Amino acid sequence: MNTRHFSQLPKPYLAYPKVIQGLVFKKPKGPKVLPQVDYVVDSFQVDQKHLQAYNEICGFKNDGFIPAIYLAVLSQSLQMHMMTTEAFPFAILGLVHIRNQIKQTRKIAVNETLSLSCKFGELKPHDKGVQFDFITTAKVGNDVVMEGVTTYLARQKVEQKSVEKPKETKTPDYQLQQVWDVAENTGRRYAMTSGDFNLIHIHAVTAKAFGFKQAIAHGMWSKAKALANLPLPEAYAADVWFKLPMYLPSKVEFLTAQDAKDTDFLIRNEKSKKPHVSGTVSAL
Repeated sequence: MNTRHFSQLPKPYLAYPKVIQGLVFKKPKGPKVLPQVDYVVDSFQVDQKHLQAYNEICGFKNDGFIPAIYLAVLSQSLQMHMMTTEAFPFAILGLVHIRNQIKQTRKIAVNETLSLSCKFGELKPHDKGVQFDFITTAKVGNDVVMEGVTTYLARQKVEQKSVEKPKETKTPDYQLQQVWDVAENTGRRYAMTSGDFNLIHIHAVTAKAFGFKQAIAHGMWSKAKALANLPLPEAYAADVWFKLPMYLPSKVEFLTAQDAKDTDFLIRNEKSKKPHVSGTVSAL
């Protein structure tokens, strides 16, 4: 495992020229192998103005603490540079974000000094191709305060018989909590804070070039919006699956189901009832 150290978070937009190059220069054929590399920002403090802007678009309170998902968003700049600097075997613009997991071990104050690291997980089969993880760790000193796993799908032809599909689980008894009017400019506003300017999120015109009838909301914005509307324990895990695209603008329902330890939640289209995001928050 090679480790590359950074004195500050690299800017996501610096990776975009190489992303565009990927549209022109195809990846070589052959076995797909993920780079064995660990990117580490050794010491930093969050930009509190940037955090406040993120909290505003996602719905978190400015309460003196950092939402764990915010650190997962910051790690996306490391992910972008890992995919464009290393010998990454897939076309970046063809990837689909299908799942995101975060674990917070305690509340994280805005003035704490952190380190942030990111590495690749293993390639695994998927019924529509192969999937892989980015594994993120945030520490204060030697204490792990946040762990994250971001799962992407790289589409390709597979032999269906070689992939074992997950078993169906019981549907939670969801209860409607809120209805949200998601504005057309949500993708552009979120991109300004997250640094994720993927063209499918920015405008209907650019989204149509990639096969979408309208721009679609960022999955990580949807997850953050859900978490901001839940009473989160000081230590928790949040596991989310991204389902169907949320077109912008949209009117969506936010539903929850509660038991002794877990809160299940669902974001779905108000009219069609088709799901956009489903997830579970578990107290640790």
